[in-house]
Amino acid sequence: MSEAGAAPDPVHRQTPLHASDQPYDAHVLAQLDADAALIIARYPQRRSALLPLLHLVQSVDGFVTGRGVNWCAEKLELTAAEVSGVATFYTQYKRHPNGDYTVGVCTNTLCAIMGGDEIFERVSDHLGIGHDETTEDGKVTLERVECNAACDYAPVVMVNWEFFDNQTPQSATALVDDLRAGNEVTPTRGASRACAFKHTERVLAGFPDGLADEGVGAGPASLEGLKVAHQRGWTAPDPGADDDHGPEGADGAGEAER
Repeated sequence: MSEAGAAPDPVHRQTPLHASDQPYDAHVLAQLDADAALIIARYPQRRSALLPLLHLVQSVDGFVTGRGVNWCAEKLELTAAEVSGVATFYTQYKRHPNGDYTVGVCTNTLCAIMGGDEIFERVSDHLGIGHDETTEDGKVTLERVECNAACDYAPVVMVNWEFFDNQTPQSATALVDDLRAGNEVTPTRGASRACAFKHTERVLAGFPDGLADEGVGAGPASLEGLKVAHQRGWTAPDPGADDDHGPEGADGAGEAER
């Protein structure tokens, strides 16, 4: 936890993955095995299913547990070391219990310039936690995140990887208060509501929940470039054309207009 008024620790507070002596309950293991069979069947090589299987483990345990590592290794005919190497490489895989909601504040270049750093600091002070730390009630894990390809809506905050665009320190603190109070929050785009971490992890494992298309799709800022292209008659280059200069007018009329 960060001291009051101090800058949050930017380093991941990660712990080693340890073997677990506690096995899955029989009914939980049966469901995991059934889901794993569906996932593995999608890939020509079993080992290719490791990433979704790790998300499946998190949908049950809330993070990548030792027993989850051993289960993945057994299912995919890998060693525990191979599974652990992948689980410790990607930041979406958690090495300690995660909150019900991962609140990720983008602090990459554009979002930072537009206020992302200020948002992170305000939320960090408000919750009393730093990067990759979780509130005592287990509701919110706070993270600095890299670019989420939503620069047209900077600064962006994500809740379990659902977009909350054009945020401010005030709106972001209100957002985390709602999450901790159990209030339903609505992403700016995408799903119609932000779901809990374990629910989202099952979706990332490859089991759609039907919510993806209920919310708003691309907004005006995302479509501005397409609008300009239509106004100026711009089209994409013909992939079969031999002309290295692209579509007619791209070098001529375009340069004249510029």
